[in-house]
Amino acid sequence: MDIKKLQTLVVDALEDVKGQDIQLFDTTHLTSLFDRVLVASGTSNRQTKALAASVRDKVKEAGGNIVSVEGETTGEWVLVDLGDMVVHIMQPAIRAYYRLEELWGDKPVKLGAEKRTSKRTAAEPAETEKPKRAPRKATGKAAPLEVTHDMMAIQTTLDDEKKPARKPRASKAVDGDAKPARKPATRKAADGSAAKPAKIPTGGRVKVAATKTATASAKQAAAKRPARKKVAE
Repeated sequence: MDIKKLQTLVVDALEDVKGQDIQLFDTTHLTSLFDRVLVASGTSNRQTKALAASVRDKVKEAGGNIVSVEGETTGEWVLVDLGDMVVHIMQPAIRAYYRLEELWGDKPVKLGAEKRTSKRTAAEPAETEKPKRAPRKATGKAAPLEVTHDMMAIQTTLDDEKKPARKPRASKAVDGDAKPARKPATRKAADGSAAKPAKIPTGGRVKVAATKTATASAKQAAAKRPARKKVAE
């Protein structure tokens, strides 16, 4: 089997069982025993076994050669030898300890996931299109108007624009926020001390000083009066 076809087949088999952190390396410059090394992770013993079984079954169905499968008893590290390609399926802790990427990872190979995804999408049957409605026959009556969600949204927007804007309510003063009443300003006397505010009369008569004209006319009237004679005792 061609190496490119084999590596694509293995990666697809791992992705079908949700293999994690799949990395492929070219090892032709390091050893003559195999051409590719693939490292993938499984979250549990059951998943690593399932990943190895998926690779084995897919390669067999395609007519590939399975040399050996090791580590299925424990499931911590399962190795699938395909001759030209060696697949290491490991749990994250085991993978972080042995670091196979540092040993074989000089030349990483791009997996081309985008190309495989496009092929799968093209292979899937296209979705059936919805049948178009048959044209209505012309009659004397007008066809009923279909109310859609867009039309309802436009009508709601127009109704909202017609409504007058509400005036903001006056916020009531909270106890403690009301401003205290202003105190009457006190006038200062000539010496600088604060003068007492004048008392406002309530009900009593107020004496008003006579003007100069009234005083002069009163004196003239008194002068014209005859002097009273003194009565003898």
